[in-house]
Amino acid sequence: MSVLVDHLDVFASGLWLTFQLCLLSAIGALLLGTVAAVMRISPVPPLRWVGSAYVTVFRNCPLTIVFFFAAFGLPALGSNADFLRIPGLTTLFSRLGVDIPYFRFAIVALSVYTGAFVCEAIRSGINAVPPGQAEAARAIGLTFTQNLRHVVLPQAWKAAIVPLGSVIIAMIKNSALAGFFGLVGDLSNSGVNLTSALGEPIIPVFIGVSIGFLIMTVPLGLLLDHIERRRAVAR
Repeated sequence: MSVLVDHLDVFASGLWLTFQLCLLSAIGALLLGTVAAVMRISPVPPLRWVGSAYVTVFRNCPLTIVFFFAAFGLPALGSNADFLRIPGLTTLFSRLGVDIPYFRFAIVALSVYTGAFVCEAIRSGINAVPPGQAEAARAIGLTFTQNLRHVVLPQAWKAAIVPLGSVIIAMIKNSALAGFFGLVGDLSNSGVNLTSALGEPIIPVFIGVSIGFLIMTVPLGLLLDHIERRRAVAR
């Protein structure tokens, strides 16, 4: 197990890059999922069709395929995901501004894929809101948008927080695929490099990689358990 100590800096930098990837992807997935959930309950049929098509396609498509199209399809279409080079954000996350775009491609793949599951989690939260709440909002003259913003979505977020947490945990584990599609420096890629380039034994290396993912997922899981227990006591 000395390999873990000898290459602690490699594991630490890989953990940090993976954390950044997961944080940005989670934000993107939550935004996409919320928009898709609103489209799915919209009174406008074309919006409902688009939302349903998005969820159906990406919820039933393997993440490997989504990564493949993000890493190889976007360049073929002439895109380097430069829309993620947001001023200010590139200062906090310097990897967004690097010319090698695989970090941005990984964010796109994880956000788009996870957004479909976020959409369904939020939609389940919307269904948990008592219908009388929305009816009362309409009775006092609120528009559909105002109803969603002030009445339905705040309650739906609270009801969906535990399922959303489970979706984010799954996304963190799914981020391990990014290293196999060109993202240099994340946990999974660091583990592969240590075994292939430096000839380190594979089992200790990937134990270290597993520990890195557990550092991110276990605290989030414990937080979700705490929230669920508090809700049970409140009920």
